[in-house]
Amino acid sequence: MLPHSLILLLLVSLISLASSCELSTPLQTFLDCLPIQSSPSISNVIYTPQNTSYSSVLQSYNRNLRFLTPQTPKPLVILTPLNPTHVQAAILCANSTGLELRVRSGGHDYEGLSYRSNVPFVLLDMFNLRNITISKESTDYVAWIEAGAIVGELYYRIAEFSPTLAFPSGVCPTMGVGGHFSGGGYGNLMRKYGLSVDNIIDALFVDANGVVHDRESMGEDLFWAIRGGGAASFGVVISWKIKLVSVPEKVTVFNKKWTIEQGALDVAHRWQFVAPNLPKELFIRAMHNVVDTKTKEGKFTVQVSFISLFLGTTESLIPLMDKYFPELGLTESDCSERKWVESTLFWYNSPKGNSIDFLLERPNNGSNFFKSRSDYVKKPIPKEGISAIWQTMVGFKNTNLVMQWNPYGGRMWEIEESATPFPHRAGNLFLIQYPLSWVEEGAEAANFYTNMSKSLYDFMTPFVSCSPRESFLNYRDLDIGANLGSGMDEGIAEIYGRKYFKGNFDRLVKVKTMVDPDNFFRNEQSIPPLPKEYLGA
Repeated sequence: MLPHSLILLLLVSLISLASSCELSTPLQTFLDCLPIQSSPSISNVIYTPQNTSYSSVLQSYNRNLRFLTPQTPKPLVILTPLNPTHVQAAILCANSTGLELRVRSGGHDYEGLSYRSNVPFVLLDMFNLRNITISKESTDYVAWIEAGAIVGELYYRIAEFSPTLAFPSGVCPTMGVGGHFSGGGYGNLMRKYGLSVDNIIDALFVDANGVVHDRESMGEDLFWAIRGGGAASFGVVISWKIKLVSVPEKVTVFNKKWTIEQGALDVAHRWQFVAPNLPKELFIRAMHNVVDTKTKEGKFTVQVSFISLFLGTTESLIPLMDKYFPELGLTESDCSERKWVESTLFWYNSPKGNSIDFLLERPNNGSNFFKSRSDYVKKPIPKEGISAIWQTMVGFKNTNLVMQWNPYGGRMWEIEESATPFPHRAGNLFLIQYPLSWVEEGAEAANFYTNMSKSLYDFMTPFVSCSPRESFLNYRDLDIGANLGSGMDEGIAEIYGRKYFKGNFDRLVKVKTMVDPDNFFRNEQSIPPLPKEYLGA
C-alpha cells in the first residue's frame, strides 16, 4: 500500500498533466496566440462552443439548411474581426497551430465550404467589416467596400450618393461581396458593363504570412487571381475598390410569362438567337420552372418567365422589342419604370413601392435546403431538345425545379478569356443555373432531391459545352469529380479546375505556388500549389 504522501503526489502530478494536456489543445493554443490586448479587443469577437452566442453567430450566415444539421462539422472557434489586425492575428495563429481557416462573408457559398470542414478549423466571419465609402477620383466614381458588406448595402449606399450610378453585381441582395466578387460577380448589368471583377481596380488583401497588401504590393499576378479565381485559395480580402458605372435616371423592368400551352416553345427557342445579340442596354433572363396547372387532374406544365432590365424608358424599349423580339408580345402594360436602385428590388420579387431599406436587411439564416449546378450553352438548343427538357422537368413533378438561362453577348463577348480567371466569355450564348430547393428535412429527402438535380443535369449533356463541360465557380458543385476520390486530390483539382477556369487554371496554380506554397488556404475545391518535387525541394 502506497503512503498517503506518495498518493497525494501522484494525484497532483496527474492533475498537472491533465491541465497541461488541456492547455495544449489546438483550440487553447490558438486562443493563447491571439493578441488579447489589441484595440479594439479581439476577445470581444471570439466565440467558442461554450459561448452562449456561438450557435446564433454560426447559424446567422448559413444560407443553406443542408449544412445546418447536427452532423455538419462545426468550427472550434468563430472570430468576427473588427479590423485588419484581427484578420492578421487569425491567420497567423491558425497557421502556427495547424488549424484550417475558413472565411465567410455572406454565407451564400452553395456547398457551405466557407463555414464547414472535415478537419478542425477556425471560422473567420467577416460580417462586421461592412464599411462602404464612395468618392470621385478624376473623372471616375469609385467605392471602397469591405468584404463583409452585402450586395444590398452596396446598392443602397450608391443610391444615397447618386441615382445615376450603379455597379454590375448579383440580383440577390444578401450576398456578401467578399466571395461574390472573388468568384466573378454575375448580374443583369453584365451585357453592358461585364462582371464585378471587370470593374475592380484595387483590393486590400492579407496573405498566409499575415502581410496586408494592396494592388501595388501584391503584384499583378495575385491581383489577377483574386478577381475571379476565388480569393479563399490565396488569402483573405479585407476590402475591394470598385469603379462605379453610369445608369439613366429611369430604367425599365418587366416579367412576361408564357406557358407551354400558350406557345412558350416558340418564344423560348427564339430567345436563344435574340437575347445574346440585343443592344447592350437590354438584359432578358429566361426562367423555366414547373408549375401546377391547378386543374382537378393535378397536371403540371412549364412556365417560362422572361425577366428583363433595360437601361432606358419604356418608350424606347417597345420599339426595340418589336424589332428584335416581337415573338415575346411585350406591351407597355407589361413594363414598369423605376430608378435603378428600385429595379434591384424588382429582381428580388419585392413589390413596387417597397422601401429600399429592404436592401439593408440581413436574414438570420437560410429558409430552405438547396442544390445547384451550372452549364454553358454555345449552340442554340433545337425545339425538340427544349421540348424534351421540359418533359423531363414535368416528369419530376416538383414545382421548385428551375432552370435560369442568362444571356451573354455585349461586353461579355468583348473581354478576353484570359483577362481574369473567369474564362467564360466569347463563344457562349448563355449560362444555365439549375437551382433546386426543398423544405423536407432528413437525409432521405436530401438524396431524393439531389438525385433529381443530377438527373436533369445529366439529361442536359448533349445540349451544353463539352471538353470541358464548363461550370461557374460561384455556382459551386462538389459533385464535380466526386466519383474520383476525396477532396483536395490532384486529379480532382484538374477536373474542377478546368471546368471552372479552363486554361486559366494553369496560371492560377502558378500564382498559388508563389503566394501560398504550403497550401494553408485550402478547401475541397481550392487551387492547389505545385507539388514540392516540381520545385526542386
